[in-house]
Amino acid sequence: MRVLLIEDEADIADALVRYLRAQGHAVDHAPDLDTARAALEVAGFDAILLDLALPDGSGLVLLREQRHRGNRVPVIIATARDQITERIAGLDAGADDYVVKPYDLAEIEARLRANARRASGDPATESRLGGLRVDRAGARLFRDEAEIRLTSREWALFDALLSARGRVLSKQALEDRLYAFDDAIEGNAVEVYVSRLRGKLGADAIQTRRGLGYLIP
Repeated sequence: MRVLLIEDEADIADALVRYLRAQGHAVDHAPDLDTARAALEVAGFDAILLDLALPDGSGLVLLREQRHRGNRVPVIIATARDQITERIAGLDAGADDYVVKPYDLAEIEARLRANARRASGDPATESRLGGLRVDRAGARLFRDEAEIRLTSREWALFDALLSARGRVLSKQALEDRLYAFDDAIEGNAVEVYVSRLRGKLGADAIQTRRGLGYLIP
């Protein structure tokens, strides 16, 4: 999924970006509110990880703005502020989750995935796709209990299509899910990953709608 990390502490941001990207997520980092607002104007995100104490104001201001505009993207507040009144204020402002620093990177990623699944309307951690068993929590795929190995990018594309099952996703929409602003994108990257997935899952696993995009039926 594509994540917007809003965090001004460089060491924390660097650790999170490296970890989440290693798990196959596209991550854009905004060190302040102005940069975050600019990112939200031009890209869609599957989840936001939001610090509260930012150089140009409180993260709650941005959260309230986005909710007022109707943006329902899952937001996890990740902050050093641990007072119960601050937790209540964050949740009342529209946050979906609240984590206090210091936190475990694996837990943060699990919370991002869980909130994104709920937002997609499919909170189940396991599902079936024909003869395949999909472990979305573990980002793993099985056929007859034999695991089908996917790269992080292959999984990201598969999970994006699975989350929109029955709906066509355009090439641009898939690129937006797979790549951050500073990633280099080859022109045929989506086609390459779709071809690889078909080779592993079966030719009919992903359908093409010519001129429109791809879908998992």
